[in-house]
Amino acid sequence: MKGIELIATGRGTPGRLVTNDNLAQFVDTNDAWIRERTGIVSRYFCAENEGGVDLATQAAQSALSHSGVSPESIGACIVATVSPDSMTPSTANMVAARLGLPLDIPSFDIGAACSGFLYALQVAQGLLTPARPYAIVVGCEVLSRLLDFTDRSTCVLFGDGAGAAVVKRCEDAGYYSVLGAEADPEAILVEGPAAPKSTIHMDGRKVFRFAVQAIPKVIHALLEQSGLSLSDIDEVVCHQANSRIIDHVIKKLKADPAKFYQNMDRYGNTSAASIPMALDELSELGRLKPGARIMCVGFGAGLTWGGAIIRKQNSYD
Repeated sequence: MKGIELIATGRGTPGRLVTNDNLAQFVDTNDAWIRERTGIVSRYFCAENEGGVDLATQAAQSALSHSGVSPESIGACIVATVSPDSMTPSTANMVAARLGLPLDIPSFDIGAACSGFLYALQVAQGLLTPARPYAIVVGCEVLSRLLDFTDRSTCVLFGDGAGAAVVKRCEDAGYYSVLGAEADPEAILVEGPAAPKSTIHMDGRKVFRFAVQAIPKVIHALLEQSGLSLSDIDEVVCHQANSRIIDHVIKKLKADPAKFYQNMDRYGNTSAASIPMALDELSELGRLKPGARIMCVGFGAGLTWGGAIIRKQNSYD
């Protein structure tokens, strides 16, 4: 069965580190309040001279360098984002140009919020050909542009960043995907570019209830589709929204906490970027060994949800 496998990863981190104590200087909050409710300690915001294209290019270039794949072999460039620098040219167009990718390949942005990277993986899987079997898939967000710093319930949650993966078309990849969506603007809403000031509006309790139901649902669907058990999975990477959400799911599934990677303490919620950024950290830690099975689970605005089981390429492939 045609699928994709993971070749290499990369990430792009903005230059401005923002701690909880930094936020407390101009937001009615404190470090203990944020840590207790979210597990977040710090996040990164773009500096004045940085944007999403810069972060996405940094992440994509890193993944491409780690992969050993030439730009001429890339058959698609897809960026998942809901906070692009511009609606057109797309972030993907700009990244492709900066990396010197072929001009005769599809290059575009996709918007599915915190599940966006998983949507983009599935789209890439359908675009690749034997002639150009590789794709660059990026999750990138500059959510600091969308924050209302008078709303302490949301502005403390989010950060900026980008993560990227080079994936390869593979006939026997063991790749599985689950995607879904519904319309619920009351849970999370970001108004369009015509709005005077587009900011994130969120019902935190509603999103929490949705997330703790969506994650087990996606995990069970992936395991049923693949015929695997959770013990067959080497790493589980959920969207990094809130430590309480992931801890709740681990308890509900009676799963091994060590298998569920978490890094929101250092980055906050980076939406579409959170899963690929976590994958890159796992790679740096040596935990994405050749042949490893990785389960990724996303959930968020839309509402959207998604999951994928993807294999790290064997060194002999």
